[in-house]
Amino acid sequence: MKSFSIRELESTDTEALLAFERHNRAWFESHIDARDPAFYSLPGVAEHIAGYLSDFAIGAWHPFVIEDCSGNIVGRANLKDIGSPPGSAQVGYRIDQGMCGQGLATLALRHLIQAARTRWRLTQLVACVYESNVGSRKVLERCGFLPEQPSCADETGGERRFVLSIQ
Repeated sequence: MKSFSIRELESTDTEALLAFERHNRAWFESHIDARDPAFYSLPGVAEHIAGYLSDFAIGAWHPFVIEDCSGNIVGRANLKDIGSPPGSAQVGYRIDQGMCGQGLATLALRHLIQAARTRWRLTQLVACVYESNVGSRKVLERCGFLPEQPSCADETGGERRFVLSIQ
């Protein structure tokens, strides 16, 4: 695998993050809900980053970016809703379409698990994935997440919930 690094999102990432999101927009929207079109502008991404960093400051989110050896953003990963419910957080990640199959999603998810364990002292991580997103489901399972059995009242629109208990 090529050399990649994971670091916390910074306010100076606006242009690089916008380029990453624009480049992968159609790819992402084929796997997850579409973002508001206003997001795809410098002010939109700057506002997005400011919100994430504000939530990071209060301990509700922990946003990361993944960079290649040239410093280009090739992925994102987040812990979100930290402590809601107590001891828990949701995970999310996006990988550049051209970088898929290189282990970046697994690298990102393992980084999130480590941050959840050591920095946030969490005991459970949750991920929601559309049934059609086979690649993401495989990454979750590779990292120890287990699918929950859908309830009879489950109306998630084709999403499946995966859970990891952290020791």
